[in-house]
Amino acid sequence: MTVSLASDFTTIAERVRYHATRAPHHPALVQGERRLDYAGLDTQMDRIAAALQRDGRGPGDTIAICAGMSIEHVCVFLGALRAGLAVAPLAPGAGAPSLARMVDDAQACCVFVDAVGSQAMGPALATAPPRIAIDGGDEARPFDGWIGDADEPPRAVEIRPEWPFNIIYSSGTTGEPKGIVQSHGMRWTHVCRGATYGYGPDTVTILSTPLYSNTTLVVFFPTIACGGAVVLMPKFDARAYLELAQRHRATHTMLVPVQYQRLMALPEFGGFDLSSFHMKFSTSAPFGAALKADVLERWPGGLVEFYGMTEGGGTCILEAHKHPHKLHTVGPPAQGHDIRLIDDHGVEVAPGDAGEVVGHSGGMMTGYHRQPEKTREAEWFDPTGKRFIRTGDIGRFDADGFLILFDRKKDMVISGGFNVYPSDLEAVLHKHPAVADVAVVGVPSDRWGETPVAFVVLRADAPAVPAAVLLQWTNVQLGKTQRLGDLQLCSELPRSAIGKVLKRELRAAYGRAPSNNEMPSA
Repeated sequence: MTVSLASDFTTIAERVRYHATRAPHHPALVQGERRLDYAGLDTQMDRIAAALQRDGRGPGDTIAICAGMSIEHVCVFLGALRAGLAVAPLAPGAGAPSLARMVDDAQACCVFVDAVGSQAMGPALATAPPRIAIDGGDEARPFDGWIGDADEPPRAVEIRPEWPFNIIYSSGTTGEPKGIVQSHGMRWTHVCRGATYGYGPDTVTILSTPLYSNTTLVVFFPTIACGGAVVLMPKFDARAYLELAQRHRATHTMLVPVQYQRLMALPEFGGFDLSSFHMKFSTSAPFGAALKADVLERWPGGLVEFYGMTEGGGTCILEAHKHPHKLHTVGPPAQGHDIRLIDDHGVEVAPGDAGEVVGHSGGMMTGYHRQPEKTREAEWFDPTGKRFIRTGDIGRFDADGFLILFDRKKDMVISGGFNVYPSDLEAVLHKHPAVADVAVVGVPSDRWGETPVAFVVLRADAPAVPAAVLLQWTNVQLGKTQRLGDLQLCSELPRSAIGKVLKRELRAAYGRAPSNNEMPSA
């Protein structure tokens, strides 16, 4: 049953209370053999909110969570929201120095950790604010000794839409994290579109991407707000995911493209009963047209690709099951979203021309936390003063208003004065039957300024192809100004936890191209 939500602002914490009253024993969170129903979730949120208030914390404060995916992680996140605090969920894999900077930047009043988070923070623990071990670890105050009593309800807090909801630290693929402040109002816009995708009490959403990622949260919060069940999968494994989906009769999921790739490549994929699926989502990384087509053909239910940024602004939505001939696009702008293309001088381009994608909508970040200069760099204003968020992506609209993406502006290679889009070269390499994965980056060249280099992962079930042979095969199909300067085979591409290829690591690993590095001759 789909839930239709009024557009009038309501907090997600209030929605949990509503479901706890309406259907107290309906499962809210599932992890392995553990279950927490809505009554239990509501109680835990109250106890956490009360404990924070007891410690003198409230609106204007922020907590940090550095932990793996777990029921406890979710409860702390939602409990802090109920007390009016903002939440900064941190990636344990970021490394101790980055984590220390994030905690300091967020001005966190306390840090909730588990064993993984505690180990990741390492030396940073010495200067961290008070920390609470949600798994009862010895190095921090145990959660059970900190949490408030069940008979001490928290004071009610009237939360405003403009208040900060969370601070998502996102470096994308560029390096130093920036704190993206999202408001309660922005999160509510995500929840309100839930009816479009069939969220309701019967929803069973499987999540295997981390809770510190906006990728996960844009599906998690609509599920909870609409009274569905969320199945938590802390570590993704393709076969285990399919077993979980079949066991729980999953209806919704969020997966990044590399996860779809691994699932569809399993020889036994067709042996699982996935008929319960209503809608599948993807975002965060380029989603190849051929892979989308394979998912549509062999996996029941709809497929929706979201194109946008954690920072918000404009979103494009491709309902792939409705537009099978538009799989090379990321769809048209979402309803009420204003997407435009601008040139290097900040001037809108002519219809049909390519430009940097900028967007405006009701869901936009307040700004980068304590970084006003970075915030200004991310903004573009039209002649009327309307505020847009810059994406850094290059694209153009087709005749039907569907957005076609070329590349990240920073990833474009300028070789011999010509613009070379790595995505074009990657698309050619993906056509080779031996190629499983590929990334193209620009490296310095004394002769050309930059030259494109490909990093290729070969299919395990295909005959081995020498790098030189694959390089020649590729360059025969490319224009002279596009041709690869080098091609290297590797066992895997470096990726973030949500599947983005870390091209900066590939550039660093390759180093500077030789001074005699030339583009292959015609």
